[in-house]
Amino acid sequence: MSKKLIRFNAFQMNTVGHQSPGMWRHPRDNSHRYTSADHWTELARLLEEGLFDAIFLADVLGVYDVYAGDTDAALRHAIQVPLNDPLALVPLMASVTTHLGFGVTCALTYEHPYTFARRISTLDHLTQGRIGWNIVTGYLDSAARNLGLQKQLSHDERYDLADEYMEVVYKLWEKSWDDQAVVRDKESGIYTDPAHVHAINHHGKYYSVPGIHLSEPSPQRTPLLFQAGNSARGTAFAAQHAECTFVSGPSKQVVKRYVDDTRAALKTAGREAGDVYIYAQALIISAESSEAAKAKYQDYRQYIDIDASLALLSGWTGVDFSKLPLDATIDYIESEAGRSALASFSSADPGKKWTVREAAEFIALGGRGPVLVGDAREVADQLEAWLDETGIDGFNLTFALAHETIRDVVEFIVPELQARGRYKTSYSDGTLRQQLFQRGSRLPENHIGRNTHIHNTLADAA
Repeated sequence: MSKKLIRFNAFQMNTVGHQSPGMWRHPRDNSHRYTSADHWTELARLLEEGLFDAIFLADVLGVYDVYAGDTDAALRHAIQVPLNDPLALVPLMASVTTHLGFGVTCALTYEHPYTFARRISTLDHLTQGRIGWNIVTGYLDSAARNLGLQKQLSHDERYDLADEYMEVVYKLWEKSWDDQAVVRDKESGIYTDPAHVHAINHHGKYYSVPGIHLSEPSPQRTPLLFQAGNSARGTAFAAQHAECTFVSGPSKQVVKRYVDDTRAALKTAGREAGDVYIYAQALIISAESSEAAKAKYQDYRQYIDIDASLALLSGWTGVDFSKLPLDATIDYIESEAGRSALASFSSADPGKKWTVREAAEFIALGGRGPVLVGDAREVADQLEAWLDETGIDGFNLTFALAHETIRDVVEFIVPELQARGRYKTSYSDGTLRQQLFQRGSRLPENHIGRNTHIHNTLADAA
């Protein structure tokens, strides 16, 4: 029986460094070029050469200001600041590729569904159906404050809002325009048949959107849906909506628990396990030989910056790690920030007690996922073990140095996996959804988005 293929996404951000704080200081790192169009078109070509499924673009709308109570550490160490808009990168990268997908992170808590739906439809048109959306609710109070709120909504209320948000965008994308609405009949002078365009008449607790969607149906209508929350509420949300999920954990035990929870939630939601691909975060450090790869890893470790790592970890978790000794153990603390970030170092892995220093050193290279070091054969062995022992479908690959890390994956790891029959040798045609799942461009018939109906929801808000 043939073994399951290993899938790759590239985990990037329109900023310096992203998941490897401190590595921007390395003499070979080029992440400071993130403001250059060439930086992103070079990366897009490289990823398509390596047959990556997509580039997964992270984003936040605030600054990491939990550590020591201010933004100084984030600014000093370039902890995801300065930061530019991820959506603007998509047309650039799409123009030099034909198959690579684009998963963009947009926090629905701070973006009105009416304007957001048009922005995504526009990108789906411009990419010929290669756009995906990473659905997040946000986790930084600094973002909420800069968008007019005293603080962000509570964790669970953010998901209450998200449930209604999804209802609105599904109505706009899936129900407002019929397939036959756009006729483009030059003889009759009718471009769009009004009888086939419908106001969505949405009036709910959080949103009132009475009118029609501004965009005609795009190739996928609804973008491919990613989701990255691993809390109980986040997992239940993913089981309803996601087509791909993204998990992060430092050990196979942690990742397998997330995978098992997601598969169980899918069953509860009436969906099949194969309806959702699960990607786990990882960093690959490879070279032409095992010795060269290990030397590269040790070279990178010289640039680990504990202060920078703790500023990042504090922002993820809402816990100010400047107040804790480096040898203190990390215990799970309930917070309204990123619950899964802290849980991955505490309660999710009961066999391991992480100290603050250990967690900081761990995330300094590649964030909260494993670091896989070795030549092509050694890394391929590790990738296969992670996939086969945890049940994931692929990896969201971070980088240590831009674009050296990804170039090494394309040069060394992809050919080795292909030789083992564990990686695709060509792209298939079609939209991002068609390429991944070998099915139609639109959401499948059993998806909640296809079964959302236009009706007046004013009574629901009472």
